[in-house]
Amino acid sequence: MSVWIGIDLGTQSVRAMAVTGDGQVLGTGSRALTSHRDGPRHEQDPDQWWRELAAATREALRDVPPEQVAGVAVDATSGTILLSDAQGRALTPALMYDDRRADAERVNEVGAHVWERLGYRRMQPNWGLPKLLWLLGDAPAGARLAHQSDFVNRRLVGHEVATDLSNALKTGVDLIEERWPAEVMDALGVPAELLPEVVRPGARLGVVCASAAGETGIPAGTPVIAGTTDGCAAQLGAGAQRVGSWNSVLGTTLVLKGVTKELIHDPLGVVYSHRAPDGSWLPGGASSTGAGVLTRELPDRDLDALSAQAAARFGPRASDGLAEWPAITYPLVSRGERFPFDAPEAETFTLGDPADDVERYAAILLGAAFVERLCFDYLDLLGAPVDGEIILTGGATRSAYWTQLRADVLGRPVTLRENAEPALGMAVLASADPSRMIRTRAVVEPSGADLSEPYLRFVTELERRGWLPAQVASHARERITP
Repeated sequence: MSVWIGIDLGTQSVRAMAVTGDGQVLGTGSRALTSHRDGPRHEQDPDQWWRELAAATREALRDVPPEQVAGVAVDATSGTILLSDAQGRALTPALMYDDRRADAERVNEVGAHVWERLGYRRMQPNWGLPKLLWLLGDAPAGARLAHQSDFVNRRLVGHEVATDLSNALKTGVDLIEERWPAEVMDALGVPAELLPEVVRPGARLGVVCASAAGETGIPAGTPVIAGTTDGCAAQLGAGAQRVGSWNSVLGTTLVLKGVTKELIHDPLGVVYSHRAPDGSWLPGGASSTGAGVLTRELPDRDLDALSAQAAARFGPRASDGLAEWPAITYPLVSRGERFPFDAPEAETFTLGDPADDVERYAAILLGAAFVERLCFDYLDLLGAPVDGEIILTGGATRSAYWTQLRADVLGRPVTLRENAEPALGMAVLASADPSRMIRTRAVVEPSGADLSEPYLRFVTELERRGWLPAQVASHARERITP
């Protein structure tokens, strides 16, 4: 029985998982990571990544026979980089995914034609390439770029490794030609020898060396497979791998990721695409809407109890289309919206006047579900196929009431998985055969409720405030089934 090791190298922790080919989890391990934050600065110690990864893998493999281990893959946070030397030692702290000390103006000026062709149109200050230029100001001779996953993969195999297209996206890799855009890098003053080779996620990087085996417990000779970013890893773990399928992750915020044959170009710049292991595309976007609003608006309340009360109060009236709901809240975790439209000035609002905490809770849930529906409307407008399986993951799926509400708003069945965490996605990638590793917990069918009236009121209000473009609002109205 083969066992695959998936490692999720996140911001707050590193998690390892040992999974069989049929999806049975034989062992897990996790260790905390520490950050150093100060205003726009967010750094971590790369050597801590390795120490805690090694501890987590030893724990995950405690009861796994070494001869069964068949492969390992690592995911990491998108846009996290550092400089290392030729031996893989860190020369700088790691600049984390949300470190904002860099400036993207020069990057966007020089590389505009490439970023436009790749569909995302512009880079943000926290992306990898602006941060690389910032680090190069004090870089010693012989310094090399390393993404978060590159640093630990280098330790695993004991020699230089290629980086994957997914982690290299925000550092400016040309995803269409699958290479670094030499003319852009030259104009920015980035030496070619500083950049690693580039491969697709799923490519073999090497095998675990003897010294790494001693530290991690992963047997020497185990194949090391190029991973992805944490978001793409979660998508793989959810099993959204067929064209037209989508993984909707609703936790603190809302993130959608799907699969298309062709690269999606977004005139608003709120959707960008990764490259899948098979060469297809993984478009997605991240909203500022999410369940994080619940703890802000309903502090110290028992959310499970509120969910049960909302289901009892509104569930029987679902067939009435929820038009009698007293309120709809647009639940922004922070000021400004990123997807399905770009509105830095957007802020939370409520249509109606909720009478108590149950109505406030229900209004937030309904608004988040409407934003999710609007995301799919916008993706459809861009030409992305949205007719495949919709897989819901994230903390919001713990509420059966919210899950049913989302199915009703979408007017589509939604799928829940037994396990969809990024570490599982890396085990899936390492195995290259997800067919039996992904396990479905339930499929929730829509109840038949007609939610068009409150949804159209919500869309109209977003348009009236000048945040939602008229073309997007019009398309959302057209997609409402009579």
